[in-house]
This record gives sequence, structure tokens and C-alpha cells, in this order.
Amino acid sequence: MLMEGGFQCAGCGEWNETAIDESAGRTQVYVEDCQICCRPNRLHVHYDADSQEYLIDAELE
Repeated sequence: MLMEGGFQCAGCGEWNETAIDESAGRTQVYVEDCQICCRPNRLHVHYDADSQEYLIDAELE
């Protein structure tokens, strides 16, 4: 099942919409290009049980 999420590009600071594949687990790391500047961002995705949502931290690849 896919869940909508978003991250702020670590390069240009623009907001990016993304989809999180819940079947891949509660902790994920993958690379996604910024939709604005095209720079690759390494996304660290983890599920926060308190807020019951996925949180995404981005850093440049």
C-alpha cells in the first residue's frame, strides 16, 4: 500500500511530494531526485508510532 508523503530537498530547499511504500517496512532508505533541481536526495524514512505517520529526513546523495 502506498502512502503520500513529502520531503524538503537538501539541495535547493523546495518541497517534494513522494509516495511511501508501507510494505517495504517501517524503516527505509532510498534515493529520489528532487522534482525541481533534479539533485539526488537520500531519504531516511521511519515510522513514528506516537504520531502514527512516516517521517522523512533528506540529505544529498
